[in-house]
Amino acid sequence: MKSKTFYSNGKLLISGEYVVLDGAKSLALPTKQGQSLKIEPINGNRLLWESFDHKGDLWFSDVFEIKNGSIESRNSNEITQRLIQILQATITLNPAFMDNIKGFKVTTLLDFPTNWGLGTSSTLINNIAQWAEVSPYKLLSQTFGGSGYDIACAQHSTGIMYQIKNEIPTVTKVEFNPNFKNNLFFIHLNKKQNSRAGIKHYHENKKDITAALAEINDISMAMVEAKTLDEFEHLIHQHEGLIAKITNQTPVKSLFFKDFNGAIKSLGAWGGDFVLAASKEDPTPYFNSKGYHTVLPFNDIILN
Repeated sequence: MKSKTFYSNGKLLISGEYVVLDGAKSLALPTKQGQSLKIEPINGNRLLWESFDHKGDLWFSDVFEIKNGSIESRNSNEITQRLIQILQATITLNPAFMDNIKGFKVTTLLDFPTNWGLGTSSTLINNIAQWAEVSPYKLLSQTFGGSGYDIACAQHSTGIMYQIKNEIPTVTKVEFNPNFKNNLFFIHLNKKQNSRAGIKHYHENKKDITAALAEINDISMAMVEAKTLDEFEHLIHQHEGLIAKITNQTPVKSLFFKDFNGAIKSLGAWGGDFVLAASKEDPTPYFNSKGYHTVLPFNDIILN
């Protein structure tokens, strides 16, 4: 086996959060920041795993034994056990995956902080799926679960309209490069939101969404086609109101930023990670004054 390197883009879900699970059309954008995975052959039936963060610091390492197509470790920490689960699921999807592998070193490198929520898990799943030549959607389903939009972003270099039809992901490339992009900013809320917990809350609290799905579909398409900042801000307000009713949650602007002059939209699972702010003025001083110091202009984070 020769050395190989795989790479996957990070992701941001601009519309359709939560309801993407129920078939809503959702606008998602790949990010400039992602994760790479390098495989190098070594002697012995071992898997040496090293994961580095965006600063180049080692944040996880372990040694796994490869025995008859099985992956084992003496460690019982959560990350080790999750990796074993992923690799065993990979072997289930492709039993020949480990057949001719005597030993290898795996090195992963993130381009973004682990608490940003840009897809530490989805980029790993997509990279491993490429390596093992299995479906990343099936691997995601057998490990972390979720809608799969993050896998689609990992594979695409443009914006996408993502939708699940009859349990099958459909991906349509879209161009989201609005003339008001310099008025769009992504602000990190200083905490990591657990997507699985957010999905659980959604399923436990969602109201009837039949009518709302059609409205979300229209908003998602309108966001791509919006010509002015005012139009886009109006779509944000509509979308936030709909999701708030469906999930019985309070929109982030009402919670933390009532005095903000512009529109603010939660992204992904509400309550953490990034929000999108649309503003005629640079909102950096405003958010800095509130204690939020990661304010990224559109062009600094979105791959286009």
